[in-house]
Amino acid sequence: MKRVGEVVRTAQNLAVVRCPDDDHPAFGMDVVDENLNDVGRVVDVFGPVDRPFVAVSPNEDVRLPTLFGKPLYAR
Repeated sequence: MKRVGEVVRTAQNLAVVRCPDDDHPAFGMDVVDENLNDVGRVVDVFGPVDRPFVAVSPNEDVRLPTLFGKPLYAR
């Protein structure tokens, strides 16, 4: 499992995650929280090349406000 980064905001029903470095997950990868609960999938990578942002589309049962400030991991 690899750390994707921390959720820095939510926008348009997506969780926006800031990567700690230039190594980001691929499109379509599953994302989990620290308890290994499924959160969603990577749908976009954008921003600066050295520390990009990743947009995660959450699963239906995930409430976005509860993810703010939490670390997420790629499976």
